[in-house]
Amino acid sequence: MSKPNTTAKRTVAATPVQNTQTLERASRNIVKEGGPAEPLIFGKTNFLWMGIGAALILVGLMLMMGGQQPSRDTWDDNVIYSFRIVTLAPIVILTGLVVEIYAIFKD
Repeated sequence: MSKPNTTAKRTVAATPVQNTQTLERASRNIVKEGGPAEPLIFGKTNFLWMGIGAALILVGLMLMMGGQQPSRDTWDDNVIYSFRIVTLAPIVILTGLVVEIYAIFKD
């Protein structure tokens, strides 16, 4: 039978003070290496609201497309000046802009 290895290092659980000191050293290294020194300005919810606002603006621009006449020989005001193009699309775009402003100022 062989003897148990008595020269092996035993691992000791780190105390909270040691963990804090390790985190402080790691954060100092990040700052020295050019990493983020401060937390980000916007959080996850801000980016979510910004995405919703951008989507609303995009939908409004897509609603504004159109207005092609059925024939080159005819002119129909109802196609160009329809409710969708003149009223609905600008309202959706402005709603998207308001959501973007809300996303910037939230928290």
